[in-house]
Parts: sequence; C-alpha cells; structure tokens
Amino acid sequence: MVWPWRRKSRRRMARIAIEGAISGSTRRRVLKALREVQEREFPALLLRIDSPGGTVGDSQEIHAALLRLRAKGCRVVASFGNISASGGVYVGVAAETIVANPGTITGSIGVILRGNNLSELLNKIGIRFETVKSGAYKDILSPDRALSADERQLLQDLIDSSYDQFVAAVAEGRGLEPDAVKAFADGRVFSGAQAKELGLVDELGDEEQARVLAARLADLDEERCKPVTLGKPRKSLLQGLPGSALLSAVQQRLSAELELSGQLLWMHRS
Repeated sequence: MVWPWRRKSRRRMARIAIEGAISGSTRRRVLKALREVQEREFPALLLRIDSPGGTVGDSQEIHAALLRLRAKGCRVVASFGNISASGGVYVGVAAETIVANPGTITGSIGVILRGNNLSELLNKIGIRFETVKSGAYKDILSPDRALSADERQLLQDLIDSSYDQFVAAVAEGRGLEPDAVKAFADGRVFSGAQAKELGLVDELGDEEQARVLAARLADLDEERCKPVTLGKPRKSLLQGLPGSALLSAVQQRLSAELELSGQLLWMHRS
C-alpha cells in the first residue's frame, strides 16, 4: 500500500525553509525534508533561506544533499530573504539558480572560531582551574588562559582550511574562479544588488519570482503550481501567549548560542 502522502508529486513543487542559525537541529530537519522531496519525486524545489549561517559541518551536509537531489533531476532554486550570509550562502550555492531581494544582506564569506579568555576575572574572584590533559593542545581555547603562539597558529591553519573549502564551493556553484571569489570573500556583507554584480546571485526578486522561475525550469504550470512546504519547524510552546514573539526570539537566540558555542562557524555576527 502506498500512503497518500507518499504518492509521486511529479507535477508539484516542494518548498523548504531554512530560517535562523544553521545547527544540528536545522540539519536534521532539512535532510529529512530533502529525503521526502526525493521519495515523492518532486520535479522542483524552492529553497527559502533566511539565515546568518551557522556550523560548518551542518552547512556542508545540507549542501551535499542538495547536490545529490539535483543529480536526481530535481530543479532547485534558492530564494534569499532578509539575510543569507556565510553558511546561508554556502547552502544557497548548491542551487542551480539564486534569487535575492535587492536589499538582502548576503556575503560574509569566511570562518570564525571564538573562545573566551576569562583568566583575569577568574583570578580576581579566586577561581583556578586544575587541568590534566593527554596532549599539549587538548585544552585549547580553555577560558582560564590565553592562547599560546603555537595554539593560535594551529587554529589559524584550521580556519584557513575551512575557508578554502568555502571558497571552492562558491567558485564551483557560481561558475567563478577561486581568485575571483577570494577578492570579495573577506567577511564583508553585500546587498542583493551588489551580490548580483559579483555573480553571487542570478536575479533580483522576491520569493514569488523564485517560485515562477522554478516552475519554468521544471516545466510546471506557473499559475497553478503552488509549493508544498516540507520540514516545518515544530511550533513553540510559547506560541499564542502575550509577548510570545519576543520570548520565542530570545529562546532561539539563547539556544543557538549554546549549540554553536566553541564550534567552527560560517556565520555572520551582527
């Protein structure tokens, strides 16, 4: 028996939204939705991105899954919303076409790794860490001391490797030379209009324009083909309460900070 929701959807379009910081929970939700797109044989996917980026590995896994979906024949169009920066760009360049609003904040191609040096504060309040470790670098980025020169170089090498991977993905996805990408891949952000001039996006327009473009690429009826949204995030328990929008935003920000802390990030910090 084939369940109704598993039936082939050859004349319909799927839609997946990536909103907020890209993390492990985002990856799990999006990969599950992408599997459904493939199983139901949607001919087109509208990928809505409104994200400042996030963790490197999670961004790479979503990017790879999108390329596999395209290899199966699905036409993928990305629509950049208010912001699609850093890891959001990395995910977006897996689409065959990118549409951005003229004022979309995009770019921020680069890598960041942050730690906290609380040694002076800890000394003032009389807190001291005792560390037993198996190797010289095992407690790197420990908050009770500053980085040594060797540790800083080790982390810089890590950052540089991740940066090269980012540049290579953008160059391949956008049909640009790596040196051309490096000319603007220094962490700066651009408007959608500026990004189009650089070759980061193909067209300027809203999500509706991206939908029409995806329909044309997949030879679907532009007027009647409405996207089926998959992989919706779970509703917050706070939803419906007074001030729930603000509380939900604070909750998401705190959750993201905890989940992303101490990780290698492709993320725009504002």
